[in-house]
Amino acid sequence: MDIRNFDTKLTADASHVVLRPFTISNEPRRSALGMMTRAERIAHTVMALSEDECAAYLDRVDGDFSGRHWQTHAIFLDRFNQVRGMIGNLQNVGDNRAKLIGAFFSHEYSYSAAAVMNPSIVPHPDQTGVRDGAVRFVLSLRTVGEGHISSISFREGVVMPNGDFSLWPEPPFAIAAAPLDHDGEGGPVTVRRHESSSLSGLVIFPITRAQSNGLEDLRLVHFTEDDGSKHYYGTYTAFSGREIGCEMLTTERFQRFQLTPMRGAAAQHKGLALFPRKLDGRYAAIGRLDHESIFFMQSDDRFVWNFGKQIMGPKYLWELVQMGNCGSPIELDEGWLLLTHGVGAMRQYSIGAALLDKKDPSRLLARSTEPFLTPVDETREGYVPNVVYTCGAMKVGERLFVPYGVADSSIRFVSVKISDLLKSLS
Repeated sequence: MDIRNFDTKLTADASHVVLRPFTISNEPRRSALGMMTRAERIAHTVMALSEDECAAYLDRVDGDFSGRHWQTHAIFLDRFNQVRGMIGNLQNVGDNRAKLIGAFFSHEYSYSAAAVMNPSIVPHPDQTGVRDGAVRFVLSLRTVGEGHISSISFREGVVMPNGDFSLWPEPPFAIAAAPLDHDGEGGPVTVRRHESSSLSGLVIFPITRAQSNGLEDLRLVHFTEDDGSKHYYGTYTAFSGREIGCEMLTTERFQRFQLTPMRGAAAQHKGLALFPRKLDGRYAAIGRLDHESIFFMQSDDRFVWNFGKQIMGPKYLWELVQMGNCGSPIELDEGWLLLTHGVGAMRQYSIGAALLDKKDPSRLLARSTEPFLTPVDETREGYVPNVVYTCGAMKVGERLFVPYGVADSSIRFVSVKISDLLKSLS
């Protein structure tokens, strides 16, 4: 099989930091200043400083952090306004004093200090100037930081028809997406990318209670509606620390993102992946309803998924424990190409493929008897060893470009000739 492996590797990086709100208790308690919350005590102390003391301490904060972040003072002022709404009694506050209060309620967060993993990939909304069959792409990453909390970040690049690719450089500063009008509870919520931030410098953090411990394994798809309009949809797992739920990210050009909880029996399972267009006027998806097999589902509402028809279950030894999809199906002349993952002996995750009927994707035409990508040597070691996993691949010319996670720790890349992959199925 014509498979090209690349040396490019994305790894955890503790220097990737963003400024985030630092949550301080708002429960009243006895303090040296009387009965008040800790937040009130901090704000009261800063309010009591002289103008010179405020300016001097803000200069110290700037000396430590302004070179590590973009528009630090603007973020401090935003945070001050949030704190004022929380505790009140902060009127007619000078600029430096407001920034200093905001700094006490902010902190640095290293969003990819622990791991980057489980990518998906879609064509970039801007293909201007791309020629010779190349495709500019958006790569989504699951980034893991302190407390093993997962967030969503992105990289941009270009892949050529022969499989060669390049990643655009990361910007020097990363900026967290700003939430718009949310209550932290059930959603949906909308977040936006700052107009001066590049997509490669954006991080989307958990917002609601259901998401509080992570946004996991985004499966992006470039979706074409029946009228020809296009959107980007992405299903992901929201983890509260105790429960999981399937949610959907919706965006047009990766500027604003709506995060919406999904409903139905299938929404209680990980790994739902949408087809890139409607089938017979209905949304279609691949999912897992029994924790071990792959099902085909259809729905009139893309946020509601219930029961479906089993396409295939564990059969071969490399997938005997359980199996699932590795992203959205890819449309070919021969049918729908679906990448699958299988779990075998010693909980080893490998990647194979299946071909589904073009008109009736619930009908399996062929599948991998052996995986085409499996942990070996340099792709074996990591936080969770013996795992290779992807949340989506992209067809470029006659090849399939596959970014994949390694051992829940890093990301690597492979390109495979589609005709060879199909020939390996039976």
